[in-house]
Amino acid sequence: MADRMLQFVSVHQHQPDKRSASDRRQDFGEIYRDFSVPQARTQASRCSQCGVPFCQVHCPVGNNIPDWLKLTAEGRLEEAYELSSATNNFPEICGRICPQDRLCEGNCVIEKGFDSVTIGAVERFITDNAWNEGWVRPVRPSRERSASVGIIGAGPGGLAAAEQLRKQGYQVHVYDRYDRVGGLMIYGIPGFKLEKEIVLRRHALLEQGAIRFHLGRGVGAVDSDMAIAFSTLRARHDAILIATGVYKSRALGGPGSGLPGLVKALDYLTVSNRRSLGDAVPEFDSGRLDARGKNVVVIGGGDTAMDCVRTAVRQGARSVKCLYRRDRANMPGSLREVKNAEEEGVEFVWLAAPEAFLGANAVTGVRAVRMKLGLPDASGRQSVDPVENSGFTLDADLVIKALGFDPEELPTLWGEPALEVSRWGTLKVGHTSFMTSLPGVFGAGDIVRGASLVVWAIRDGRDAAEQMHRWLEREGAAQRVAEAAE
Repeated sequence: MADRMLQFVSVHQHQPDKRSASDRRQDFGEIYRDFSVPQARTQASRCSQCGVPFCQVHCPVGNNIPDWLKLTAEGRLEEAYELSSATNNFPEICGRICPQDRLCEGNCVIEKGFDSVTIGAVERFITDNAWNEGWVRPVRPSRERSASVGIIGAGPGGLAAAEQLRKQGYQVHVYDRYDRVGGLMIYGIPGFKLEKEIVLRRHALLEQGAIRFHLGRGVGAVDSDMAIAFSTLRARHDAILIATGVYKSRALGGPGSGLPGLVKALDYLTVSNRRSLGDAVPEFDSGRLDARGKNVVVIGGGDTAMDCVRTAVRQGARSVKCLYRRDRANMPGSLREVKNAEEEGVEFVWLAAPEAFLGANAVTGVRAVRMKLGLPDASGRQSVDPVENSGFTLDADLVIKALGFDPEELPTLWGEPALEVSRWGTLKVGHTSFMTSLPGVFGAGDIVRGASLVVWAIRDGRDAAEQMHRWLEREGAAQRVAEAAE
């Protein structure tokens, strides 16, 4: 191992080459080029093979990062793929969209002075190479079970749970209101971070593994052409997993907040992604959700805001500004994404918050005020306070609100008042059981923990699937005992 690993003292960190900013502004293709096999092996060899790997500790799915880096450095790429996919259902997706600078790479012990190992890029390479080599195969359970499971939501949490339960031999049905599988991975995340073919090929693989998808029909209180009643699903399946995610955009008030030209981030991104997928999109064709030729202001500092500003650049906006009430060091989004956005021409207006929106029949500007950081609150995060007499105005023809998402009111929407939720509207589940207040109904992902990362949804989906399997086995055993006693 010594001749292959610990090369960080002589080999510099190298991320996959990026397309030039001027080039990538012209389309929605991914901005990073692929590693070659020699490049991946060389970068993997920089791993110091720590006794206590903090990269793995800070990975939500607990990836065996040092182990598959070592296998990659040794050229044992099929083994590296098997190990990587053992803990993560979608490693090639996480390799593209995880904020590694805040998770694994940000906790790499050689980061200080030597730059961290390029974990995300190697993770992406391992599985992309596996697809090319034909090593990625559909699930083939060793036994089939008669019990069926219904999963509500075809996002990362639901899909991860579906695959894990299918491995156990359950008959798995996935329901989603959208016409494609992937949730925010297909409609919320732009192609320059995650090309849609990456998600669509996973959908095809899951179907080949006999997971059945019911798309374009949501869940409601009663059966209709548009929805399946929640009670119908409970009667149809032995267990249910709710993995709907959170989609309700947080409101932004103030004078002028109802003016045309103020739009929700998810509406804007969904329309853009649908257009990239070749769908007819009247909202884009009308110009309402098209940034071309407009002065665009995006309000927010998370990854969704970064997706919006970079999408607006590609649509040909006249100017793109991101308005955030804290500074760069305190923003919740990936700093790597901020750098990419700045390279593409986005201007960040730090420590500023909107006061009002100007315009008569449509928005023409944002009146904002400067902010200052105050003392930390109970969570340790600094408060923000307005600076007196610091108002200023930004020209804006399109204002995109990227302030995060809240859950929909599921007990009301689904006509199931016994489904308990927290004061934030998220599902209440057992800390380790993942079961809701309804027997046989489980919850996972953002609908339980609130808006979070794709990788956390995958982790929750895997954990919930394990608990569902245990519960179904107990229920099956209890039923067999009861039948034998009759």
